[in-house]
Amino acid sequence: MSRGPSGWRTVGQNSVVELLQSGLRQGRVSHAYLLVGPQHVGKMTLALDLARGVNCDSDTPPCGECRSCLRIADGKHADVRVLSLDAVTLTETAKGKRRTELGIDDIKDVQCLAALPPFEGKTKVFIVDGAERLSTEAANCLLKTLEEPPPHVLFILLSAHENLVLPTVISRCQRLELRPLSTNATRQLLMDRYGMAETRAGLLARVSSGCLGWAVTAATGEDHLEHRSKSLNTLMEIVSTDYAERLGLAQEWAGRFEKSRYDIESLLGLWLGWWRDLMLVKSGCPAGVTNVDYQAELERQAGLFPTQEVARLASVVRQTMERMALNANPRLALEFLMLSIPKKGRARPAPVAPAG
Repeated sequence: MSRGPSGWRTVGQNSVVELLQSGLRQGRVSHAYLLVGPQHVGKMTLALDLARGVNCDSDTPPCGECRSCLRIADGKHADVRVLSLDAVTLTETAKGKRRTELGIDDIKDVQCLAALPPFEGKTKVFIVDGAERLSTEAANCLLKTLEEPPPHVLFILLSAHENLVLPTVISRCQRLELRPLSTNATRQLLMDRYGMAETRAGLLARVSSGCLGWAVTAATGEDHLEHRSKSLNTLMEIVSTDYAERLGLAQEWAGRFEKSRYDIESLLGLWLGWWRDLMLVKSGCPAGVTNVDYQAELERQAGLFPTQEVARLASVVRQTMERMALNANPRLALEFLMLSIPKKGRARPAPVAPAG
């Protein structure tokens, strides 16, 4: 991604960047930040920008060009650590273990490292990607460190589900909210910074819901859009399958969830967006539809479901996402979701191929 002013790679979050820039200039950086916002909105980009900022050798941090900035960008800096559930799960699955939370042992390891002085930079930075995944024990353990932080240590917590983060942890952090960009702003950035044709930029701006990270990833390769199309086709076909097939799919998704929570969370988020689009079509507001390349199928399915049923199904998907975020049994949660959807006529997905 192209860098913003003074080496910041974060774009479209001007007020947040200006606040952090001011803190870096004045030497008044907080000991802990909580970055909240939807997936792909730029939380990790901003966290790494801040990690570069507190370790940069330039007078205008982050410069993006000094040794520290370059090593952090390459993921090689000894004093910058990222803790995420997917990374831990990937490592431990190979040992026959399955993780649903970041546990107290993970935080104790962080505390041991935090007690040591920086090895090659000015500040040790710990980025917790998915603060809502901390177990209660782990969150309380981290709270003790946040209350009495060691010198030269910065914690950056990222969360797409702030309501699931322990309130006492939130209160010990400076909260910064990253919001999705407008469709017009996203489209313009894709055209100006990545030389994208207007039609394609407009499509990605809509389907990304203003989350620039998703749009940029999709812009650099077709895999992202192809995966989205396959997922949408699967979701649309569910309404016409029998309950035995749905329960089989729930079991399959539960297995995938244990390997990568993000994969299934994204799938459910896509489904929630589908029911939202159906509600917009039924309400006579097609201009607000996200899945604009599936307009014809949305209009067809809008005729299958009464408005109240669309609202109920959107609520069920949202509740399923919340239950799974709270570590409910994924198979039971997904089975309940599948059984909540009435069987309708055969769907005929017909997306419009992106132009440009």
